[in-house]
Amino acid sequence: MTLSNISADARLYLTPTWYVPTPIGLPDGAAARMGNGLIWFQGYELTALDGARRMARVTIPVADFANAIAALPDRLAQRALQLAANISAQRPPLVAGDRTIRFDAPQVMAILNITPDSFSDGGKHMGDPQAAADAGFAMAAAGAALIDVGGESTRPKAPKLWEGDEIKRIAPVIERLAAAGVPVSVDTRKAAVMEAALAAGAHVVNDVSALAHDPRSLEVVARAGCPVVLMHAPSAGDDPHENPTGYGDVVADVFDHLEARIAACLTAGIARERIMVDPGLGFGKRLADNLALVNGLATFQGLGVPLLFAGSRKRLIGALSNEAPAADRLGGSVALAFRAAQLGAQMVRVHDVKESVQALHLWRGLADAGLSAV
Repeated sequence: MTLSNISADARLYLTPTWYVPTPIGLPDGAAARMGNGLIWFQGYELTALDGARRMARVTIPVADFANAIAALPDRLAQRALQLAANISAQRPPLVAGDRTIRFDAPQVMAILNITPDSFSDGGKHMGDPQAAADAGFAMAAAGAALIDVGGESTRPKAPKLWEGDEIKRIAPVIERLAAAGVPVSVDTRKAAVMEAALAAGAHVVNDVSALAHDPRSLEVVARAGCPVVLMHAPSAGDDPHENPTGYGDVVADVFDHLEARIAACLTAGIARERIMVDPGLGFGKRLADNLALVNGLATFQGLGVPLLFAGSRKRLIGALSNEAPAADRLGGSVALAFRAAQLGAQMVRVHDVKESVQALHLWRGLADAGLSAV
């Protein structure tokens, strides 16, 4: 099917492709830049869907893009132009108190769970706020730009926690970290916990339900004026992994969901420059879905906001590694973080900070060397 035959009501997506280490030496207009980072590419993969059915998938050189999409119906041509503009739009820095986190190179968010039952590190930091805070200080010293403090496990079938208990777990830890000037995000889906965490000094809200679980969440974040991470989960209910219907095209379905949640945030008064997104690897997704999301990660650059990737110690690593337990998934976690950086993720969420920071330093060195080559 040619572009001129695509129906006006199709779902349309763009994915950067044909990566090059540098635009130097290429004809003018032959390459485009992804955000304000170090990644350049020479083509867009355009996908058109009719529901879950793929109508077309074509690769268009950047240099020919404007002429090629002129064959699309007007609505889709305008969407294609907007997606391309979003892919190359500047990603504003994340402001966390006195700290500014810039996205010209990938950053690290460190996981600090104050829970007895998280899938990987449950119980490790329970019952001693100072020891938990010390672990956060060590993560910051190892290179983490943001410490993500959570008090409720979101593993499959985890019991729901009363918000008062969640606050008791995390507030003393956040207070200690924030008092020392460490940028902190709070991993919660409850408005009351968001309020308590922000009052304790947290700077960012990271919600696995994309502010859909608690009816007050949008209002709380809008009033606070803080940055927010919107993660995809198939359910905004008590179990975020519940997914009775599955996906048609998982990348497109997750993209549509996040696009809708961004729109909801904008309507609620949350500024676009304060929004990040996370495709929710492992949440209500099969192995094939997770692999498709990793391979299609660059598609989410079309949302025009910073992209957080959270693959650390996730189930797909064990599934491809003779069922390795969570504690033995370091190699796969680092590999996923490196791959996410290659595909434009502005931040990676990890358990193993030192190793992940080292991998991203290597990625940055390779990218810098490629850009300076003539």
